[in-house]
Amino acid sequence: MKKIIISSFAIFLLSSCISPSKSGNGIPSFAWINAGEKIDLSWAKDVGAKPFPKKADATFNVKAFGAVNDSNVLSTQAIQKTIDACSSAGGGTVTFDPGYYQTGALFIKKGVNLHIEKGVTLLASRDINNYPEFRSRIAGIEMTWPAAVLNVIDVEQASISGKGTIDCRGKVFWDKYWEMRKEYEKKELRWIVDYDCKRVRGILVSNSSDVILKDFTLMRTGFWGIQVLYSNHCTLNGLTINNNIGGHGPSTDGIDIDSSTRILIEGCDIDCNDDNICLKAGRDADGLKIDRPTEYIVVRNCTARKGAGLITCGSETSGDIRYVLGYNLKAYGTSSTLKLKSAMNRGGTVEHIYMTNVVADSVQNVLAADLNWNPSYSYSELPAEYKNKEIPEHWKVMLTPVIPIEKGYPHFRDVYLANVKATNAEQFISASGWNDSLKLDNFAVYNLDVTAQKAGIVAFTHNFKIKGVKLKIADKSKITFKNNSELTQEIRYE
Repeated sequence: MKKIIISSFAIFLLSSCISPSKSGNGIPSFAWINAGEKIDLSWAKDVGAKPFPKKADATFNVKAFGAVNDSNVLSTQAIQKTIDACSSAGGGTVTFDPGYYQTGALFIKKGVNLHIEKGVTLLASRDINNYPEFRSRIAGIEMTWPAAVLNVIDVEQASISGKGTIDCRGKVFWDKYWEMRKEYEKKELRWIVDYDCKRVRGILVSNSSDVILKDFTLMRTGFWGIQVLYSNHCTLNGLTINNNIGGHGPSTDGIDIDSSTRILIEGCDIDCNDDNICLKAGRDADGLKIDRPTEYIVVRNCTARKGAGLITCGSETSGDIRYVLGYNLKAYGTSSTLKLKSAMNRGGTVEHIYMTNVVADSVQNVLAADLNWNPSYSYSELPAEYKNKEIPEHWKVMLTPVIPIEKGYPHFRDVYLANVKATNAEQFISASGWNDSLKLDNFAVYNLDVTAQKAGIVAFTHNFKIKGVKLKIADKSKITFKNNSELTQEIRYE
C-alpha cells in the first residue's frame, strides 16, 4: 500500500529550524517516531571508558631510557622500555621532551598514559620490518598482519593523550597498494589484493577495555587510522585524523569500531580517503563463525571532511551492527552522511541506527543504503590458473562459501535519520533492498532540508517513511520509487 501525503504539519516542520529535541538526560529524542514504536536510548549513558586511578606524580621520561629526539634515530626500544617501566611501577605517565622521535611498533601497557604533548611528533618508521606480525582481524577476516604504530592489546586501563602528533608517513604503503592493485586486477584478483598488500595501521586497540584516546593528531596512516577490535568501554575524544596529505591513501579509514561495544566517539575531526567513522562486525563465513557484534556506539560532535561516510555501517556486517546513536555532526565533502553497505554473502543485521542534528555540505548522498555493495571487491572467485595450486591460508578463508546461501543475506532495519540541513549535495538518497523478499525494513527520514543536484531512488523497501522533507533539486527530478510497500511520503519539492 502506498500513501502520499503532503500535510500542513509537514509544512510547519519544514519552516522550523533544523535542531533535535532533547530528552531530560541530554540524549536526543526520537519521539517523532510512531507512537507504537518504543525508542529506548538509555544505553547511551553507559558508553566510553570508565574512570581509572592514575598515579599523577609517577612520570617516566623517554629520554631517561635512551630515546633521542632526532628524526634520523630509531628510538623504538627506548620508548618501549619506558612504557614497560611505567606499567611495572603500577602505572603513570610516559612523557617526551619536545622534538621528533622515530619509532616502529609500540605496545602500551596497563596503567600507562602515553602523553604526546604539543611540540612532540612521533614519526613512524617506513620499514615494515619494524612492525612485528601477529594474528589480528583485517577488513573482516582473521589473519596475520603487521602491528600498528601504537598498539593496546589485552590491556585494561590505558590511554594515549596530548596535543602532539603521530605522523605515520604511510605514503610508502599507499604507493605499494596502487602498484599491486594494477597487477592484481589484470589477474582477476581484485577481491584479494587488499589482504595481500600488508600495510601498517595507525593505532590498534584489541581485546581491551577502559582505553582512552584523547586530543592528539594522527596523520598519513598506511592503512586504517584507528581500529578498536574486540574491545569494550573505550573513549575517542578530541582527535584530529588527517590522511589526505601528500597522496591518495587507499583504505585510510579514520576510525573503525570492529566487533566492539560501549564505545564513545566525540569531538573528532576526520579527513581521509575511505570511511570516516566506520562500524564493522566481520566478513562472510569467517565473520559469521566468530559472530561478535558491534553495538552500543555513540558518535557526537564530530566533523567528517573528505571520506566515504560520516557514519558508515559495513560492509563487514556478519556479526551484526546495532544500537548506534549519532548526533550533533557535520560533513563537508564526504561521500555520504549516513551509509549502510553489505553484500549478499556477508549476512548479519544492521538495526537500531539513530542519527540526528546533522549539517552537511557537498556530500554525494545524504542517505545511502546498499545490500549489494561493490561486487568486484565483495565476492571472491579463484581464477582458473590458480585452481589445483597451493594458495595462502587467507585466500582459502575468503573463498569459503556461506552455507546455506540464505545465511549470507544481510538485513537492514529500524534506521532513523532526522533533522538534517544539507546543501550542494550530489544526490539526496540512494536506498535499495535486493528484491521483494529482501527489503530495507522500517526506515524513517524526518525533518530534512536538502539542496541537491538529483533526487535519487528508493526501491525494494517496506514501511519506508519520508516525513517533513523539503527538497530543492537542481535538475527538477523527483525521487524514483520502485517496488516499495507501506510507503509514506510527506515531501515538499521547491
